[in-house]
Amino acid sequence: MMEALVPWLLAGIPLVGALVGLASWSDPERVKTSSIICSTLSLVSVLGLAGFLTMPPSGCLSLYLLPLVALTSILGHPLGKDHRLSWIMTLVCLGFGMGTLTAHDLSGSFFLMMLLITLIVLLYRHHTALWPISWWGVGLLILGLVGVLISMITNSPVSSIAALMTCAVLLPLVPFHGGFLTTVTRLPGNLPSFVVLLLPIIGFHQLPLILSTVPEDVTVIARALALLGVLYTAIKALAQSRVRLVLGYGSLSFFSIVWWFAATTGFTTPQGALLVGAVGLATSGLLIAWQVIRTRYGDDVDPQAISGLAASMPKYAVLLSLLGLAAMGIPPFGVFAGFMGLLLTSPHASVFGLFLALAAWLAASWYIMQVVQQLLFGASRPDLRYTDLLNPELASLLIVVVVLLALGLVPSAVFAPAQPILEQAALARESFAWPN
Repeated sequence: MMEALVPWLLAGIPLVGALVGLASWSDPERVKTSSIICSTLSLVSVLGLAGFLTMPPSGCLSLYLLPLVALTSILGHPLGKDHRLSWIMTLVCLGFGMGTLTAHDLSGSFFLMMLLITLIVLLYRHHTALWPISWWGVGLLILGLVGVLISMITNSPVSSIAALMTCAVLLPLVPFHGGFLTTVTRLPGNLPSFVVLLLPIIGFHQLPLILSTVPEDVTVIARALALLGVLYTAIKALAQSRVRLVLGYGSLSFFSIVWWFAATTGFTTPQGALLVGAVGLATSGLLIAWQVIRTRYGDDVDPQAISGLAASMPKYAVLLSLLGLAAMGIPPFGVFAGFMGLLLTSPHASVFGLFLALAAWLAASWYIMQVVQQLLFGASRPDLRYTDLLNPELASLLIVVVVLLALGLVPSAVFAPAQPILEQAALARESFAWPN
């Protein structure tokens, strides 16, 4: 009985918080404060109720990271009337995401459908001249929604293929990455820094059963697309000038590595969950750091016009440098630990996995450090006002850095019990899944 109620409780806390925010709509400060409190309560409730949940093969790390990133994304966002909706919708997406991760069968499908519908509506209604609506990205999110519906009403292998298609939209896989990229670049307010972790975590969470039931020909195609995606998205990241696009394509390159390992071995592991969570968290931190610049100099600021922040904004410089190192996969942060964990626990993927990790790391070393170097170094401009991090911004970025460091130092077995990789197929069939 308790196992059936806990998912609804975990989903209900953020949704109730969204209602509280709506009731305080006239006071932006109260809306933000109530959103922060609700995110914190969601994190505490997960820590307290995780023992009542059935642990999936990839562990419970995603359940801890989701409310944490909701908290940091809201905390680091500036106070203003225009941001009230994004704070409230963060709680709505958090509630639907928690329900998707913890609920079984039809309930989990319902929460996922509501999440996708929410994102589609937000993209349709909240676009600007700077970021016009992307019908291709919206169409791919609709494709993911259709995949959920097909997986609910059909039997295997059709249901598994449809669910895998939805996973390719959520945990972005070329050429289905447009939905993820559109949400990261075109959602309003703090939502991009939250969704960049939310969607990949949900997509990875659904893979265990799907990979064990799809035909072999489909997994071969997934491996080929993943290999193509690592190289394609890394090159695209190198060619971008907008920071959100650089970070979006950069994270896609790392997620393609996860796809390649999962499709090659046919299993997902706690190490894969660690890599997905760490990449999403590091990208979220960089998006929060970029929001600091947008708050100071305007939403349409050209990153090439900002330089010399290291001398004038030392707190910002230190934290941005650490986030850049973490996102590149430098030890001792979580991205590096996830890479090494996949390489050491995947018996059939070590050579190609090493090549993919090296290619992604070399590309990330270029495009991430290029962004960091441009902002921090160079000549200071006398016409710019340099204001270092405010306390909420400092706290938000500091939490992200500390958690990334903890993910790199704490063994992944802390978040999931050690289990032989060949036993995961049987366990996966009992885990959360869309197909009936």
